[in-house]
Amino acid sequence: MRHDRPRRVSLLILFLVLGGIVGGLVLASRHYEGCKGTAEGPERDVSFTVAEGATAEQVVGDLAAERVIPCGGFVGNLLMRGTGRSGDIRAGTYSLTTGMTLDEAVEVLTTPPRQIPTADVLIPPGYRMTQIASAVEEALGIPAKEFLARADGGEFDRPQGLPADASLEGFLWPETYRIPQRDDADAVIQRLLTQFEQETAGLPWQNADELGVSPYELVVIASMIEKEAAVQRDRPVIAGVIYNRLREGMPLGIDATLLYDDPTPDGELSTADIETDGPYNTRMRTGLPPTPIASPYLWSLRAALNPADTPYYYYVLCDDDGGHRFAVTYDEHLANVDACLG
Repeated sequence: MRHDRPRRVSLLILFLVLGGIVGGLVLASRHYEGCKGTAEGPERDVSFTVAEGATAEQVVGDLAAERVIPCGGFVGNLLMRGTGRSGDIRAGTYSLTTGMTLDEAVEVLTTPPRQIPTADVLIPPGYRMTQIASAVEEALGIPAKEFLARADGGEFDRPQGLPADASLEGFLWPETYRIPQRDDADAVIQRLLTQFEQETAGLPWQNADELGVSPYELVVIASMIEKEAAVQRDRPVIAGVIYNRLREGMPLGIDATLLYDDPTPDGELSTADIETDGPYNTRMRTGLPPTPIASPYLWSLRAALNPADTPYYYYVLCDDDGGHRFAVTYDEHLANVDACLG
């Protein structure tokens, strides 16, 4: 009996060890099978980013941390290697949900994003809203009438300086855009307004107060500069002329404003056009026109914010490159007109 006791103890220990091994294998098997399934808990959307250069192990750990998959660590990495697609994971941001299997998550992370058809929309500086609507119609197929109706009646996040009740004229930023063909008129308009906000954020808008105009009026002035100046050197000087005339209470005499409201829109001004007493006739009326007349680019906005300190009150197109000749007095201006236009 005494000699059998150590043997029984050894057998008991061996039985316990074997039982522990078997139990451990069972638990490990259950854990492995559980890791092949889905994570528990309510389903929620997850915006998941795979950083450039991230390893498959890092991706598995991040997926488990977000509860997209149930397991990370050794088993998660073992399952990832088992997919045979760990080298195909693409950097980017993906829409996943919690409670996915690893295979489902890997399918998303290795599938190239669906290409969304786009179209290039060219909006040159100096385009007015009707021209922008035509460009959008040509590129995206959105009817120009629909575009203009939405621009007039839609709800948009407006750039700073654009009053809530004002037309969007002048605030649709001129640029070449690549726009999804699925976008509607509202989406395109908001894109152009947001671009204006972003492009002009660094301008010294505080100068408007010193110049005696509001930010909206400054865009009106910039739009006239955009239509009047063909060469860069003239922009700040034309801006100086405009401010000089405003201070003196003189009519601006800018024909581009008349063409904006031309009763006979043929690109030419007739005597009847000039004699029409409308709000955009800056030959007959003093002050600024009621709205911008085009979409100005940065160079014209900068000129409006930083006009040249000039004695001039008049200018006339004179040079072959589109430059102007400037004058202080009306007699000097008439001489310039005779010399430049014959």
